[in-house]
Amino acid sequence: CEGLERVERPETYKLWQVRNTKAGFKQLPLDSELMAKLRTMFKQWYHRDFDFDEDNNWMLQGWKGRILYASTCWVPA
Repeated sequence: CEGLERVERPETYKLWQVRNTKAGFKQLPLDSELMAKLRTMFKQWYHRDFDFDEDNNWMLQGWKGRILYASTCWVPA
């Protein structure tokens, strides 16, 4: 339903993991060197309440323990 009645509900990255895998996609691994550089940068320059983590090849960004963004890369299997 579009328009004023439309309701958007956030979904967890874990649900997208299942959905994309069932659809025949393969998840690509994160670059460990890049992740290490990003961790160092975030610790050095960003607010202490900013969260940066990795879970099952998902790059997670959050604030005060709440995940706001989850990023990964998929290719057809």
